[in-house]
Amino acid sequence: MTAAVPGKTFAVSYSDEEWRRRLTAEQYAVLRGHATERPGSCSLLHESRAGAFTCAGCGQRLFAGQTKFESGTGWPSFDTPLPGAVETQVDRSHGMTRHEVHCSRCGGHLGHVFPDGPPPTFQRYCMNGVALVFVPDAPAS
Repeated sequence: MTAAVPGKTFAVSYSDEEWRRRLTAEQYAVLRGHATERPGSCSLLHESRAGAFTCAGCGQRLFAGQTKFESGTGWPSFDTPLPGAVETQVDRSHGMTRHEVHCSRCGGHLGHVFPDGPPPTFQRYCMNGVALVFVPDAPAS
């Protein structure tokens, strides 16, 4: 049940068994099975410290902390990913057309992007918090 994009090879790739060992059950369901966490259930929803959000599957940096905003949706939202960090594909599941966002390094499902975000990008990368890990900036010395 790996969430790889059909026909695409990723730099980080594991067997289904290895993904299950590396991830929690909830992370596996989202990153590899395209599930969605319950809105408001993620501890990263209110994270506002300086730092970066990385992929819980492979550790790739995905979003800088300053691109996060409160969308009121119950999921961490960002207006801009780091260059080359994510890819999108059309998702026609659930009777609608959306744009799925996945990690460009491991193919893990992160969430969806919508054109209703704030200026200047007007994008809302609505991410499953369980698919992310927050890494705070090191304190200045």
